Amino acid sequence: MKILALDSSGLTASAALIEDDKLTAEYSVNYKKTHSQTLVPMLEAIRDMTELDLTTLDAIAVAAGPGSFTGLRIGSATAKGLGLALEKPIIPVPTVDGLAYQMYGTDKLICPIMDARRGQVYTGLYEFVRTGTENPADYRLHVLYPQCAASIEEIADRCNRYAREVVFLGDGVAIFAGRLRALMKTAYSFAPAHRRMQSAAAVGVYAGVLYRQGVYESAAEHKPIYLRMPQAERERLEKGEGLIIRRMEEQDVPQVSANEAACFSDPWSENALAEAVCQKDSVYLVAELNGRIVGHCGVRNAAGDGYITNVAVCPDERRKGVGWRMLRALLQEGEKIGSTAFTLEVRAGNLAAVRLYEKAGFVSTGIRPGFYENPKEDALIMWKRQA
Repeated sequence: MKILALDSSGLTASAALIEDDKLTAEYSVNYKKTHSQTLVPMLEAIRDMTELDLTTLDAIAVAAGPGSFTGLRIGSATAKGLGLALEKPIIPVPTVDGLAYQMYGTDKLICPIMDARRGQVYTGLYEFVRTGTENPADYRLHVLYPQCAASIEEIADRCNRYAREVVFLGDGVAIFAGRLRALMKTAYSFAPAHRRMQSAAAVGVYAGVLYRQGVYESAAEHKPIYLRMPQAERERLEKGEGLIIRRMEEQDVPQVSANEAACFSDPWSENALAEAVCQKDSVYLVAELNGRIVGHCGVRNAAGDGYITNVAVCPDERRKGVGWRMLRALLQEGEKIGSTAFTLEVRAGNLAAVRLYEKAGFVSTGIRPGFYENPKEDALIMWKRQA
């Protein structure tokens, strides 16, 4: 199988040609030039040096995101153009997964960190496990925590919970190394320079695995994976433009139920949600963006205490201010049905949610040991009382 691979998701621009189990060529530059100036000349150099007939390619692999918005667009547009012209499929490789593949075969926990600006990193947690084949060197990449945007504190906390040695890699190492030294409680290391940055070779090899699993698409279907909005769109949403917070209605229940299942390991059933919407002592809200429900929340009043039953935001719409706007609206609606104080439970390790509630004035008052299942975890009890 012959795969041409591209990665322009970060500071490094990289192109590679993989033929079956052989890396025929790789061209990488980690310098200040823009990828629009470097990527196509790299491809041309590989084509000329290897005497590559592009029509003999089986597929084109590309680091599909997350990453630099401009870089992703350049890489995807290049892959898409080649795919359309050559009538070849595209193998979209999640960027963080491809970065983790750099550490093939390690027995350490793998934590890629890419600078995502605004105090966050694109990250995830991975390990390699033996496949059980006759070859003891055969491993598969196991995703422990899928790629996401998170603060360095959140991902360090998640790493510490595994109590295993962790190897960090990616351009975020140079930025957050000092902070990680202060946060890490388990053994850790930083990948060496030749394994730290994005590599089209790793993208191409992993793309071969994905292709055999049936993970590919037509060039016409391909588009980048954005875990966050471009800054201009994010600022517009944070100002409340385009987002509607409204009462949940019965016809919303199927979509809310699907969102609930995407957000929680022990979600409410569709029947439970349908019953909750009809309760007179409760208020349920949804956040709607361009006709799509991207979040929901609810509060139930009991003798003046508002019990917040759930606050959920679709994974692809998190960290954009949706949860904050919903929570503020929910507290206002809760007061209208007689709640003078509010309480909730939250996973102790869900630092993003804890910070959201603290921002709204909630304080932790106790712990319910082993309250949550899948995985087992303590719950923090939080209260917001009138001053």
